[in-house]
Amino acid sequence: MCPFNGPVKGRVYITNYRLYLRSVENDPVVVLDVPLGVISRIEKMGGASSRGENSYGLDITCKDMRNLRFALKQEGHSRRDIFEVLTKHAFPQSHNLLFFAFANEEKFSENGWMVYNPMSEYRRQGLPNERWRVTFINEHYGLCDTYPSLLVVPYNATDDDLKKVAAFRSRNRIPVLSWIHPENQAVIMRCSQPLVGMSGKRNKDDERYLDIIREANGQISKLTIYDARPNVNAVANKATGGGYESEDAYPNAELFFLDIHNIHVMRESLKKLKDIVYPNVEESHWLSSLESTHWLEHIKLVLTGAIQVADKVSSGRSSVLVHCSDGWDRTAQLTSLAMLMLDSYYRTIEGFEVLVQKEWISFGHKFASKTRMQKNGVGSPGQCLSKLPGVHKVWMTLSDIAFELWVRPGVKLDDPHGSPPAGDTMILWWPPSHFRKK
Repeated sequence: MCPFNGPVKGRVYITNYRLYLRSVENDPVVVLDVPLGVISRIEKMGGASSRGENSYGLDITCKDMRNLRFALKQEGHSRRDIFEVLTKHAFPQSHNLLFFAFANEEKFSENGWMVYNPMSEYRRQGLPNERWRVTFINEHYGLCDTYPSLLVVPYNATDDDLKKVAAFRSRNRIPVLSWIHPENQAVIMRCSQPLVGMSGKRNKDDERYLDIIREANGQISKLTIYDARPNVNAVANKATGGGYESEDAYPNAELFFLDIHNIHVMRESLKKLKDIVYPNVEESHWLSSLESTHWLEHIKLVLTGAIQVADKVSSGRSSVLVHCSDGWDRTAQLTSLAMLMLDSYYRTIEGFEVLVQKEWISFGHKFASKTRMQKNGVGSPGQCLSKLPGVHKVWMTLSDIAFELWVRPGVKLDDPHGSPPAGDTMILWWPPSHFRKK
């Protein structure tokens, strides 16, 4: 179903989970299946005086770049009924209804809430060991309210050290372990930016802590720090109290900027990409139009950064520290993509679930605001498309690698996120603190 195929006549069915259209005149049959959680906006098209062909009906904007236009007959008030039912179930919180995941009575063989067990996952990686320990300093989220309760840190760093380091990191998001190489013991660490500010403040505890990380796998070379931001943005962040690790303060570390723009730039780029494919495509200027969106450039920078992280850990045998500003957008993309490349477990269905819950949800990624899963559920197309870059990068990273998601039929990355049929994917909709406090 695209602008080139012309209109399709069919019957529309609406449940509390999906919008479903089945053609009545096409051979083969055309089917449109849209989970209601994917819908970001529903607008009425035309009025009582509309006379043009297909000028009266509904325009539906989706978070996955689909735009649906339903032309309806004016008699019988069918548009009013469809609009009311769709609005009610696409945005259930605004109508005091449960999300479908909580109304769904389907039984599953496995409790999805229990797929990710932090301690089991770290034990799978061979942790804790003589160099890395598990700390429960954040058990009640007193150290950092956007971090998980269980953290893995260097064995030689005390909990008092962690508190001092937290004071020098944005939102108290200290460097903690995400993954350890099973052979060379190099690690992937993640955190937020240091609070250097315009005056160039230093923190001896933070500097010593990064040295402890470097020494934990016995490496002599410098600790590699990957700052996801463009250099100019990192410098600009000093004006708001942020910044980056300078060579003077961290002589045993080497810093690389990966030039990845923030989510707002990504979102605008994706909006431009949508504009060149809908409602019309200018084939004569297609390549130049695509280039002007900078979408593929953004994707390339994230993939290149993830490859650098993976290569430094695996081939360079060096521990790495990854951060951006707050450490929950670009940082999560880089660490999770690198871990997908390095660890085959994450390329299984179960492992991928664990990876998303571990690197994204438990570390405070704002899925609720990024996907506009708010009370009213309504946002501009640009606001609703921010989850697609991650899906695109996963597909590009692993399309040539053995990955259970590609082998198992019927498995879709995107739709369950927008309107999950089960509770284990509902967790994508709110930050961890929502569940902790409840």
